[in-house]
Amino acid sequence: MPPALPPDQARLPGVLLTNHEFSVPLDHARPDGEEITVFARELVAVEHAGRKDLPWLLYLQGGPGRQAPRPLTRKTGWIDRALLDYRLLLLDQRGTGRSTPATRRTLAARGSAGDQARYLTRFRADSIVADAELIRRRLAGGKPWSVLGQSFGGFCTVTYLSMAPQGLAEAFIAGGLPGLDTTADDVYRATYRSVTAKNEEHFAMYPSDLAQAGRIARHLAGHDVRLPCGAPLTVRAFQSLGIGLGMTTGSQQLHFLLEDAFEGDEIGDDFLYRAQSALTFANGPLYGALHEACYGQGRATNWAAHRIRAEFPQFDAGDPLLFTGEMIYPWMFQTDPVLVPLAGVAEILAGYDDWPPLYDRARLAANEVPCAAVIYYNDMYVPQEISVRTAAAIKGLHSWVTSEYEHNGLGLSGDAVLGRLIGMVRGSI
Repeated sequence: MPPALPPDQARLPGVLLTNHEFSVPLDHARPDGEEITVFARELVAVEHAGRKDLPWLLYLQGGPGRQAPRPLTRKTGWIDRALLDYRLLLLDQRGTGRSTPATRRTLAARGSAGDQARYLTRFRADSIVADAELIRRRLAGGKPWSVLGQSFGGFCTVTYLSMAPQGLAEAFIAGGLPGLDTTADDVYRATYRSVTAKNEEHFAMYPSDLAQAGRIARHLAGHDVRLPCGAPLTVRAFQSLGIGLGMTTGSQQLHFLLEDAFEGDEIGDDFLYRAQSALTFANGPLYGALHEACYGQGRATNWAAHRIRAEFPQFDAGDPLLFTGEMIYPWMFQTDPVLVPLAGVAEILAGYDDWPPLYDRARLAANEVPCAAVIYYNDMYVPQEISVRTAAAIKGLHSWVTSEYEHNGLGLSGDAVLGRLIGMVRGSI
């Protein structure tokens, strides 16, 4: 039996895990004000555990509002490749995971909807980067470290390059180059087109799903169907099950969900429980509350996904019925028990027009941090045409545009995506 570890450590086969908690200012402009806690988990390969010179790699998770991965084995996706060269830090971005939570329960204790909304304005990429810089000084002794940003984590990485490039030795971005001046309206005009294409691909692969989706929608329109949590399963909620169509196996998963929907003439329990798992925001209420805010720079987003949908009448509940994608709608805050208490907060945030800029074009144009990004050609969530423009605006960024992978290519490619990004930065590719 191996020797016992301290309480803040644990083992995976071949990996030593160490837990860290950091007190950080809620508002970094007021360092003496209220503090919150940010949690991070350090991973180091056992063969490197004694090395003091091993460089750090900070991983910034997609979202916003999602906790860092909880690896089950060293062979989890890209992690094994990272551990060959780095001491890895998985950050639970503020408000997520084991960091000070921001949920319907904890937010209620802060007072009115206005008070809660003001609190959440401190949970965007700029604050996440400021947290990372504070943590870097404490963990890495002030030395620059590397960063890997997936999806929204890539947005944060571009913010990092804009606001604190002195903290970075190198940067890797996977499916996460944001539009530097792009509005939420611009993003959703692009993503509704992408989702339309993903629907066409899905129904070409599974033509029987056209009739099955229509049958389910007609049943939902004529009956009061409830998810196990009590939320109504409406046609528009059913359509939002398309959020996974931009992932590698998303189309297959949706097909098998649809084909098992009925028990006789009623919607079956298995379908309802699986649909609830896909629709609930229980594992990330901030994802709902702050999703559009990550596009806000100097203007209100005003429920952009909801407004722009009117420009795409093919998503009306008709025949054929199309599924929607990564869109947040006001009705979600009227139905999901996790979000219902945050309805007033979400309304205030949707109208908030004082979002500070997240990206510095001049600094990015003069960038000296070695960096590389993979841009997924068919990305349903981060439009490639926007990402390509941003790649051209960052000096020295090496970009790789590929249709080989979907948005979750980093996690499902083993070491292929991260290995290529590392090679691009190091000049071996």
